[in-house]
Amino acid sequence: MTEQRGPIRLSVTDLHASVDDPALTSMTLLNELAGRYPDAVSFSAGRPFEGFYDVEDLSRHLGTFRNYLENEKGLSPEQVRRTFFQYGRTKGVIHELIARQLEVDEGLTVDPESIVVTTGCQEAMVLLLRALVRDARDVVLAATPNYVGFIGAARVAGARLRPVREHDRGIDLADLERQIRTARREGLRPRAVYVVPDFANPSGASMSLADRIALLELAGREEVLVVEDNPYSLFRAGGAALPTLKALDERRQVIHLGSFAKSAFAGARVGYVIADQPVTATGAAHEEPVLLADHLAKLKSMVTLNTSTVAQAVIGGYLLHNGCSLKRATAREAAVYRRNLATVLESLRCVFAPVPGAAQDVTWNAPEGGMFVVLTLPFRADDAMLEYSASRFGVLWTPMDHFYGGTSGFHQARLSFSVLTPEQIVLGIERLGELVRDQRARHRSGLAHVRGGRGQLLEPQSA
Repeated sequence: MTEQRGPIRLSVTDLHASVDDPALTSMTLLNELAGRYPDAVSFSAGRPFEGFYDVEDLSRHLGTFRNYLENEKGLSPEQVRRTFFQYGRTKGVIHELIARQLEVDEGLTVDPESIVVTTGCQEAMVLLLRALVRDARDVVLAATPNYVGFIGAARVAGARLRPVREHDRGIDLADLERQIRTARREGLRPRAVYVVPDFANPSGASMSLADRIALLELAGREEVLVVEDNPYSLFRAGGAALPTLKALDERRQVIHLGSFAKSAFAGARVGYVIADQPVTATGAAHEEPVLLADHLAKLKSMVTLNTSTVAQAVIGGYLLHNGCSLKRATAREAAVYRRNLATVLESLRCVFAPVPGAAQDVTWNAPEGGMFVVLTLPFRADDAMLEYSASRFGVLWTPMDHFYGGTSGFHQARLSFSVLTPEQIVLGIERLGELVRDQRARHRSGLAHVRGGRGQLLEPQSA
């Protein structure tokens, strides 16, 4: 008789380091807390506004895309059916419409064949990092604080990130130059710099036109690529829009990442990458170079094969319905974000207005658009404090140390306002005021700190 044995057990130490990386678990924690405290006002979710969603739009967009395939592309009914139901072209089926949108909204002319449509922008990041980082000597520079998804993509792809300081005008160009040259002195190869020029996640910082031009000049001198992530540029609170880095790119040194998660809807999971850099074969100078996009497509074919053609069709129909203009398509959402940003800033002023003669120990930035504001607090704003905030005061936010890879930002919180009503924003900021008053009182009374989780909880759990 065969002896019964228990299940095979694996040790996390035998798996890739990324599976146990704190940078990859931050979103799981936030979702868990949101589920445990459903009545809390949540400033943690970076989701797009969903007040204008209509399920009926999905079938309408599918029909619009079907008409496009039949009438503009000249496909037969059998070819249309195959487009919807079969495996699709690895580089995507809406690449021409994306190119049209970029020309309409950005005045940017790109070869549709330089576009790879991806399963969300997250896949584009992983594919790009996998392609650019050949071995341990290759490094990618990134402004810090940084989008958690890019940090996670780098960990999954085994890419080394080198932090660069960020100030209120975006990436610090002087520090970028220092980091590039220091990396080279250490025997490393700086391959690219990752930036979000408009209303960055999490800081909300934006680059001026002069700094955008200076960044491209610096990258050109140092022969590093620029990876531009552009999810928020449509949501400017006021003033004229600035050109994207790709629109300013005269040397094909910018790799542009785009997504329809914030502009259309996140559930489609459709993003893209423009990678028009020529890649030559070793020892084959007589051969025509191929585009970097073609190499990314080869990697994609071994990861997701192709991006859902049904999802692409919905996005394609959405673009066609709006004249291939995302500015036109997102005008209502942009108005919501402008209103919400103004409400957040006014509520912060009302709740945390400085008392004459007293030190102002709560500060915040004032972004010119986007979805995020950063609050600086007089106490440690870590995961344990977040749970205390949710359980005691009914308000959620995101600890900024998640965006520093756990190395800094311990007294800061990111406030995301995209899915909230003005009334919820006012209530949430008032609750944050209660949390701050609670912590000030505990500091004055000298109450002992109690360890809790990865940070310090300033009240016993039983209270």
